[in-house]
Amino acid sequence: MKHLKSVEQFAMVPYLARWLLLSSVLGTLAGSASALFLFALDRATDTRMDHPWIIWLLPFAGFLTGWVYHRVGKSVEGGSNLLIDEIHDPQKIVPKRMAPLVLVATVITHLFGGSAGREGTAVQMGGALADRVTQLFGLGREERRILLMGGIAAGFSSIFGTPLAGAIFGLEVLAIGRLRYDALFACLASSVMADVVCRLWGIHHTVYTVPFVPALTALGIGSAIVAGMAFGVVGMLFADSTHALSALIKRKIAYAPVRPLIGGAIVAVVATIFNVPQFLGLGIPTIVQAFTGSLPVYDFVGKFGFTVVTLASGFKGGEVTPLFYIGATLGNALGHVLALPVPVLAGLGFVAVFAGAANTPIASTVMAIELFGPQIGVYAALACVVSYLFSGHTGIYRAQRVGHAKHPLLPAGMRLAEIPALRRAARKSATASAQS
Repeated sequence: MKHLKSVEQFAMVPYLARWLLLSSVLGTLAGSASALFLFALDRATDTRMDHPWIIWLLPFAGFLTGWVYHRVGKSVEGGSNLLIDEIHDPQKIVPKRMAPLVLVATVITHLFGGSAGREGTAVQMGGALADRVTQLFGLGREERRILLMGGIAAGFSSIFGTPLAGAIFGLEVLAIGRLRYDALFACLASSVMADVVCRLWGIHHTVYTVPFVPALTALGIGSAIVAGMAFGVVGMLFADSTHALSALIKRKIAYAPVRPLIGGAIVAVVATIFNVPQFLGLGIPTIVQAFTGSLPVYDFVGKFGFTVVTLASGFKGGEVTPLFYIGATLGNALGHVLALPVPVLAGLGFVAVFAGAANTPIASTVMAIELFGPQIGVYAALACVVSYLFSGHTGIYRAQRVGHAKHPLLPAGMRLAEIPALRRAARKSATASAQS
């Protein structure tokens, strides 16, 4: 037995060295790509803030983005969902064009005032770079799967400066209720390396401060649970609204480049009429303000609507930073009625709406600890887990599989995109049974 144990430990050394090398290469590439992206995004945001009239060019920017993707980007149109599908069922190498296309398209979205995020871009760049490493080292099918998960982790980590949450996100986002531990080291190493490299390029992430977290009490725990319910429902509504509007627009408008043109026109007109520049772009200043002062209770609704229209019409970016905005401002509003300090509720909303919309409660809880400190951990875990449960079987990533269902009514292995059809079939069956 001792001999077997020693052999096992010796065998682990080359395994560790191999994945440390692969993950370091991937993390360096992904962290550098994220640094370039964040630098360009900051310049684009500053330009838009200095020239508010530029939003009137958003429809034309949308048409250009749609035309480019229509002509040369159809193979990468699936974005993050394409990566998730490739991990579950490998078919072909992710096209090289994914990374530069999504980077430029997202910067254009933010330059001209679209309401979108940035994690989708970083995740897609990380996945595309992972497949370049796959080709470079001649990796097999299973190794490629693991490296793609590392690419997702590296992109998420470097864009938000949260290496632990990034590592878990790369494992957790693939399937509801199931983690793949064979990729744990690769995701962790890639995530840490990407964060380190991104920071070495001089990138600084926004600091959010929760100055005081009260001791655990029955009233505080109850408030976190109630808030988690609200966060989960809002996360579900965001995902469902984005998918539903996207499907409607595709049915009504056959020519893809016209979709973001119309969506951009709606965003530009409404933002100008109501004078709501805070709902454009990432919305970082408002997120920071949610931790420090009182905001209008409708702020989360405004960001919700602008982001749904922007993304559903075909602009590129991500959903996560807008979900941070929606969650933080909703938490700020709940501070008027729940027995937790406003900064705490803003922090809980920041991570918990994302937890529900992305079905990633563990990564979201760890993110709260990395961003706001360990003292918020229990409250964050409660809010994130409850949000995850109350968001139902929906999510912003439609390629996610059902690993272990949140309730025992759905078969394992289904894509989230397949569930609406299953529900419609069940309703028809129930109606037919009732009529007979």
